[in-house]
This record gives sequence, C-alpha cells and structure tokens, in this order.
Amino acid sequence: MENEKRAWWKEAVVYQIYPKSFMDSNGDGIGDIRGIIDKLDYLKELGIDVIWLSPVYQSPNADNGYDISDYRAIQREFGSMDDFDEMLDKAHKMGIRIIMDLVVNHTSDEHAWFVESRKTKENPYRDYYIWKEGREGCPPNNWGAVFGGSAWEYDRETDMYYLHSFHKKQPDLNWENQEVRNAVYDMMRWWCDKGIDGFRMDVISMISKDQGFPDAPVRGGLYGDSGEFTMNGPRVHEFLKEMNREVLSKYDIMTVGETAGVTIEEAKRYAGESGEELNMVFQFEHTSLGDGRYGKWTDARVSLCDFKDVMGKWQTELEGKAWNSLFLGNHDQPRSVSRFGDDRPEFRKTSAKMLALCLHFMKGTPYIYQGEELGMTNPYFDRLEDYRDVESIHAYQELTEAGLVSKEDMLRFLKLRSRDNARTPMQWNGGDNAGFTQGKPWIDVNPNYLQINAEQERRDPDSVFHFYQKLIRLRKANEIMVYGAYRDLIPQDENIFAYERIYGEKCVRVLCNFTDRTIPCELKNCKEGSILIQNYGDTERALLPYEAVAFWI
Repeated sequence: MENEKRAWWKEAVVYQIYPKSFMDSNGDGIGDIRGIIDKLDYLKELGIDVIWLSPVYQSPNADNGYDISDYRAIQREFGSMDDFDEMLDKAHKMGIRIIMDLVVNHTSDEHAWFVESRKTKENPYRDYYIWKEGREGCPPNNWGAVFGGSAWEYDRETDMYYLHSFHKKQPDLNWENQEVRNAVYDMMRWWCDKGIDGFRMDVISMISKDQGFPDAPVRGGLYGDSGEFTMNGPRVHEFLKEMNREVLSKYDIMTVGETAGVTIEEAKRYAGESGEELNMVFQFEHTSLGDGRYGKWTDARVSLCDFKDVMGKWQTELEGKAWNSLFLGNHDQPRSVSRFGDDRPEFRKTSAKMLALCLHFMKGTPYIYQGEELGMTNPYFDRLEDYRDVESIHAYQELTEAGLVSKEDMLRFLKLRSRDNARTPMQWNGGDNAGFTQGKPWIDVNPNYLQINAEQERRDPDSVFHFYQKLIRLRKANEIMVYGAYRDLIPQDENIFAYERIYGEKCVRVLCNFTDRTIPCELKNCKEGSILIQNYGDTERALLPYEAVAFWI
C-alpha cells in the first residue's frame, strides 16, 4: 500500500543467532559472545540489518537458556556483560541493530523469585507463580506440558503444585499479579536503557491463563491439550497494552511476539497498525502443516496447496491492518530446505534459493535463521544419544514407553522434526568441527560441512549465500518488496507457487516450482531485461526443477 506507515523494522532483514551453536571463541565447545563479535563482519557482508539474539542470560540450561535465573546477568559460558556491551557497540557502529529474546512467561526454578516463592505459602514472592492445591493426590487438572508429562509439579515443602507449561524447571509466572508485571517492565527498561533495539518475546501469547484452570480435552497422548486455556488468554491484550504504555512506546525499538495458536483476528490485535501492543507476531500455522495425532511427531510432507493457502491468507488478511513476519526456519524448527525444499545433493542449492526467493518477495519482515543463508540441512542423527533437546528426548520416551509409537518410527520423526536439527554448529569452513570450535562441540556437527560451509560459499558467486545477498540488496532498492500488496495467481496448482506484488503502477511476478520436475508455465512470460532475480538462467515458458524467478510485468 502506497500510503502505509513507514517504519525501519518493516524495511529490515533480521538474522537469528542461536549463540550456543554460532561460534566458539575459547575452545570449550559452546558458542559465545566473543564468537559473535568475531563474525559481525560476516553478517555485515551478508547485508542484514538486525540480529535477533536467542537468550544469553544466566541460566541452568534446562531448556538451552529459555529458563532464566537472572535477567540482568550474562550466562558464564557465553562471556560477560562487558563482552555483551562490546558486541552491542560494534554492531551499532556497523549499522546492525540487536534485539533480545524476552522470556517472561516463565523463569528458571533457580531464579531468586521462585527460590523464595516455594519456601512458604506466606512468602512475599509466593504469588509471583501459579500454585494450586492437588485433587485427591493428583495434579490440579489434566494439563500436559509442551515438553511432555504433566504441566504441574508437586512441591513437598508446601504440599501444593506449581504450573510449568514447559519443563518442570520452568515455572510459569503469575501475570495476574501487578508486582510481577512491574518487575518485568523494570527489567525491560534496564535493557532498553543499555541500548538494545527491541525484543523477540518468547511464547508471549501464553502470559494470560484461564483462571478457572479447567480440565482440557485429550487429543492424543496422555494429557490434556491446554492450548485453549493458556494461549491468547482473557487478559493478554490488556497486559501487552500496559507493557506498551509502560515500556515499549518510550523507545524506538522493534517488537515481535511468538504467538502460538494465534488467529488472524488475534494477530490484528497483537500487531495492529495502531501500535498499541507489538510490531508483529510469529504465527505457526504454516510450520504446523502436516502435524498429526501426536502433534509434530510425524513424517508427513506439507501439501503445497495447503502451504500456499496459509501463506496467502496471512498476506491478504493482514494487508493494511497488521504487519507480517516471514520465516521458514528458526531454533525450534527443522532446517527449512529439509522441511519445505529438497536437501538431496543434486537439488539442495537450487531449492534453498527457491525457498529464499519465495519468502523474501512476500510482504513482511523476513527472518534468516543462522546457516539458512548457506542452505544448511538436517543432520539426520541415527541414535537417540546424539540428541540434546529436552523436548525431543521427552517425546521419544513418553510416546515409545506408552506403546503409542515404535522406537523406529519415533527416531525417524526426530530426524525430520526435532529442534536439534537447527541447533547443530554453524558450518564456517571445511576444517575440524566446521571451524565452529577447537574443542569438542556440545552437539555433533553435521557431517556435510565439507560440502556446505561459509568459506566455500563466499568464494562461489553462484552459492546460496550470494543469492541471499542479492535478495537483501533488492529489498533495500525496491519499495515494492516491502510495501506492495500481495495477489495470489494460481492457488489450486499443486506444483507452482505464483504470486504478484503490486505497488502503484508497478508489479512484480514471482514464480516458484516446488517440484523436482520441469513444469510448463504460461505465466513465465519475462520480457527482456525484466528479470530481478532467478536461480537458473533459463527464459523458456516452463519452470525447471525448483526454479524460481521474479520479474517486472
């Protein structure tokens, strides 16, 4: 839309760093802040504008940093606050902003608030968390935790249960308590005053719970699916409006909320153009496609028609009303080329470029997950012992021990959908451990690092890396890629994703072949000199396997 509000975060390209797996500077096998500092030049070369930094706060690491024990301290494995300040300063001097992961649905059970909360029922911090009486020796209700098992943990000291929507070492904060909210806002102001450029808000749609705490329907597995009582709850928008008034509106920052279970109508409230809550949200409708009886633990492939329907719906129905975030991969998802493309050696590079073009020409702020710009793939670990992710290990144990899924099937599902697929070390070069560390990496390096690494791709002008570079440059040079309206062209076609972006008198057409076959395509009528970017040099009226092209019409 030509009259749409301009904002730097709409025009930015974001790069997510998962610090533990990005770059290790001291040989302990764990990525760290000094490693990030060493690679800022690489990110500047790629062309990104914003780093989303996954948690670097002090944490006992029950969930790789998403269980925070001190919001104002840096995890010792990652370095010091001096290291953080140096990173922030150097990034800013390069024109790169940094947004922090804000994890405030829950803390670690080692956070000082919870240590106090569990001491006695009368403790001043008791109401900082959600405590309930049991039911005849059982938990307060049948809710299941996201990482498996009951969402309630019994505490012998006070003979009560506390709620943990994720791991038992991640007790949920009680956002009904104004003191909790004030403490969170104070912490957020502390980081903003330090100079950070915004927040990615972890599971922020879960901060308001149904205060009746009713039993939930059992849809597969052993426990109730509490989503309707814990996601997009009755006071979530009230809380976020308050957060906006108290903190967000006072700084020129970017905010994106992780909002599992969000509908389009809810997203318009979270990320409306009025700016009363957040700038944008992550929705997961497209990454949930193919989910089955046991959630994501399946080997089902995504139907292209379903994928186009979801992506197109979010494009058109938020038009002029709210802002999209665009992503295929992150630290919680499999590698995008393995999930949505084709990671066989003969097609990996081409299909990785195709997915990048398809996503970056859509309307919204694009996110690149570390290694995605290289076309990194799932590692396809053969043994359960190779996995580190608490969610994956719990799911394997729970589903196989209950006889619901065989061990062979569950291992196959992990190969395809485990979060560890995205968490193997960044592949920097063909040296030991892909150049990630001089020590033993905390999780195994993908064996294909000899064929896929940054050093090699930076030298190759036809690489996935250089394709991402060109996409980012095009986006900065063409307002149509940022603000143009979206129009789907052939929604029922099972092979080709075709759409247009319209901005005033200008129109760009995007064609993407999602198959390993050549597909005739009359829409491919490129005039000489009209092509913006393509992953082949072909101009025939057909799309080659995984071909993608964007051109003016």
